[in-house]
Amino acid sequence: MRPLPPSTPLRLRIPDIRVDAPMMELALNAAGALEPPPDNNPVLAGWYAGGTVPGSVGTAVTTGHVDTRVGPGVFHRLGSVRKGATIEIVRADRRTAVFTVYAVGAYDKKNFPDEKVYGPSVRPELRVITCGGDYDKESGYQDNVVVFAAMTATR
Repeated sequence: MRPLPPSTPLRLRIPDIRVDAPMMELALNAAGALEPPPDNNPVLAGWYAGGTVPGSVGTAVTTGHVDTRVGPGVFHRLGSVRKGATIEIVRADRRTAVFTVYAVGAYDKKNFPDEKVYGPSVRPELRVITCGGDYDKESGYQDNVVVFAAMTATR
């Protein structure tokens, strides 16, 4: 699969779980962690603008909330995505990068496998990340759900 030149991602679609979300640029906070989208807009997903653009060579990172203070988040059902599902990223250049899921995992936030999730790739890869696992009122969700996908088509 030929990689695409960089172009701003506009929408993220996961047909299997009925996600069709606008995307916003995200940055790292002072501690070096990825800032999530605002939690007052439950349908919004984000992409790490300081990294790989979805469809280009490397590991592109997207994220969104599992829930928000105003209701279920964009990735409320992300944990039910299965191997073989497709994820589409609609880009500003009017092309769509189509990714196929090859793995889904849940990882304890305290022992998060940074290299496995964020490490480099020689092909266009996508990670979709949200919170998951047990919820604690003091510290929030204990895990992150991560979907691993590789680009398999363009439209």
